Amino acid sequence: MPTIHLLISGKVQGVFYRASAKELANQLKLTGWIKNTREGDVEIMVSGEQEQLDKFTRWCEEGPDEANVEEVIVTNKDEATFNGFTIIR
Repeated sequence: MPTIHLLISGKVQGVFYRASAKELANQLKLTGWIKNTREGDVEIMVSGEQEQLDKFTRWCEEGPDEANVEEVIVTNKDEATFNGFTIIR
């Protein structure tokens, strides 16, 4: 399955971005991980069907209500396999 890496910048920490993304990823049957970066961004590696990845990416451009997403950088990666979708703390 296709795998993408996303780097999301803006007001994306302290707004339930990771928890909301995990909930959506589970609904879309995507696997991977999400974590906060030291720089204040959110980083995601996610695999799944292309249509579901597109929906997830569109959501990431908005994020949860309290977020203010400034930029989303999407990079295609080699296919990867994950067990579920995990929040890395």
